[in-house]
Amino acid sequence: MKDLSNVIVVIGAGSIGQAIARRVSAGKHVVLADLKQENADAAAKVLFDAGFEVTTAVVDVASRESVQALVRTATAIGEVSGVIHAAGVSPSQASPATILRVDLYGTAVVLEEFGNVIAKGGSAIVIASQSGHRLPALSAEQNKALATTPVEELLALPMLQPAQVTDPLNAYQISKRANSLRVMAEAVRWGKRGARVNTISPGIIFTPLARDELNGPRGDGYRRMIDTCAAGRGGTPDEVGAVGALLMGPEGTFITGSDFLMDGGVTAAYWYGDLSPK
Repeated sequence: MKDLSNVIVVIGAGSIGQAIARRVSAGKHVVLADLKQENADAAAKVLFDAGFEVTTAVVDVASRESVQALVRTATAIGEVSGVIHAAGVSPSQASPATILRVDLYGTAVVLEEFGNVIAKGGSAIVIASQSGHRLPALSAEQNKALATTPVEELLALPMLQPAQVTDPLNAYQISKRANSLRVMAEAVRWGKRGARVNTISPGIIFTPLARDELNGPRGDGYRRMIDTCAAGRGGTPDEVGAVGALLMGPEGTFITGSDFLMDGGVTAAYWYGDLSPK
């Protein structure tokens, strides 16, 4: 007989996904998916030792078939009441084409496939980035294209072609802007199922991915952001977890289709302060 317990799907076994999951998954079954089985297993052990029921899975968000298999795994356990999408690659980790395929196309696939099965009263969080807020304004036509173009046609958009997107950071910025736009459009569809979806756009959160950036070619820029922002520090996964818990919990039921920038003031300093580009 099918277990009707609520299921929380966590895509990306990193620190932020785990932090949100710990806040919202008590009494629920966690399906923890990652590109690498060893990452999923390591995170699952931490959650299991903390009292959570966990199943692991391997998923490549850049493959629709892989995401569909994850949907089948989750729905075989019970109703999917929550999705935490925290998988992605950073500018120091991949080429522009890979970033667009994983961070932009992959997120659109996750939203579409889980939007087909999300339970009434369910909610989702997509982890975007402060980088999406540092991209100059797009045209209304570009915004609509990123938000509503059929998923399998997204990467064919003229604005996403290799001649237009030549830098990994620019690919990342476009992808993360697209995440928040896509979530806004998907919130309409999810709302018809009685479900909600939002993005969180973190700044520098101390995770292994952030450490890669700090030690990579953009490390000096990262340290300058930390030193110059109003908070004067980087953030922690638990702080993102607190916002995720608000958005996915009973106090966030009037919030959907929204993006929450939490970067210690870096974006404010970028547009109006000492980080402003000359």
